[in-house]
Amino acid sequence: MSERLKSKVIIVTGAKGLIGNATRISLLKNGATVVAVDVVADVENNIMAFNVTEEEAIDGLISFVLEKHGRIDGLVNLAYPRTKDWGTKFEHIKLSSWRENVDMQMNMVFYMCQKVLDVMKSQRSGSIVNIGSIYGVVGNDFSLYEDYGGTSPAAYAAVKGGIINLTRYLASYYGKFNIRVNCLSPGGILSKDQQHKSFIQRYSEKSLLGRLGNPEEIAQPIVFLLSDDASFITGHNLMVDGGWTAI
Repeated sequence: MSERLKSKVIIVTGAKGLIGNATRISLLKNGATVVAVDVVADVENNIMAFNVTEEEAIDGLISFVLEKHGRIDGLVNLAYPRTKDWGTKFEHIKLSSWRENVDMQMNMVFYMCQKVLDVMKSQRSGSIVNIGSIYGVVGNDFSLYEDYGGTSPAAYAAVKGGIINLTRYLASYYGKFNIRVNCLSPGGILSKDQQHKSFIQRYSEKSLLGRLGNPEEIAQPIVFLLSDDASFITGHNLMVDGGWTAI
C-alpha cells in the first residue's frame, strides 16, 4: 500500500459508479481515509447513502465528516444524478427537464464546493477534483450514435462546460488560502453492458489509442491531483481521454 495520501480525509460522491468505485479503491490503496457516498448505501464497501441533490443532505454530510474526522482534505465530485428522460434528443427536451438536470448536476457541484471550501479555508489547505468531460471542451461527434439512433444529452455538454470553468473560478478565488481546485475530463470509458457495440467500435476507431478507457485509468490521475505530487497544479483541466481532444 502506498502512503501517498496518508492522513488525508477525502469525500467521494457517486462512489458506486464505474469511476467512483475505482477511485474509492485507489484512494484507499494510497492511504486515504475515504468518506464514500452514493444515492444507495453499500455497507460491505462502507459507502453511505447520500442524495447529492439535497441541500440539507450536503449540510449533514459536512457536519458528519467534521464530527468524525475533524477535517476535510479532499473532495471528488463524481456524482451523476439525472432525470428519467436523460438522453432525449435535443428537439424533444422539455424545459423543465433541462432545468432539473442543470440543477442536479451543476448547481449541487457548486454547493458541495462552497461548503467544503469553507472548511478548507479555515484549514488553509485542501484539494478538490471536479469531473468534466471531453464534451465540456469540444463539440460532440454524433456519428458515434448513428447506427442505433442514440444521442449525447445536450445538458451534459452545458453542465460539463460550466463545471470546467467554475473550477477555474474557484482555483483563482481560493488559491491564496493554499487550496487547489482542478478538473479532470475523461474520454469514453468502457462499459459493455451499457454501450452499443457500434458506439464502442466507432469510438475506438477515432481514439488515438484505438480504444475506450477503463475506470482505473481515471482513478489514478484523480489520486495524483489530490496528492502533494500535484502541489503546484491548480485551475487545470486534465484531459484523460486517450488523445481524443488532441486532434
